[in-house]
Amino acid sequence: MEFCPKCKSIMIYQGDKAVCRKCGYEKDAGDAPTLVTVAKRNEEEIPVIEGENVKTLPTTNAICPACGHREAYWWLRQLRAADESEVRFFRCTKCGKTWREYD
Repeated sequence: MEFCPKCKSIMIYQGDKAVCRKCGYEKDAGDAPTLVTVAKRNEEEIPVIEGENVKTLPTTNAICPACGHREAYWWLRQLRAADESEVRFFRCTKCGKTWREYD
């Protein structure tokens, strides 16, 4: 996460630039990768973890619904209001299938 040097707001990555959402300040992103991309705020969609960055996530014992493999990467996302629990996502370390678990 990066903050704007002018107004101290969070900057987002667009292509090879970091852009301030508040004041529009831009700078080269360098080699700071975007780890998570969320296309839409839709309950049916799953946030996507891209590229080699998935290998930095923790793993756990979870059975993949697609291939039956017993190890998966996992991460948490707050998809709804702050007073509701987070959703746990899994990605199979073998086939790459992504699924989620509700509390």
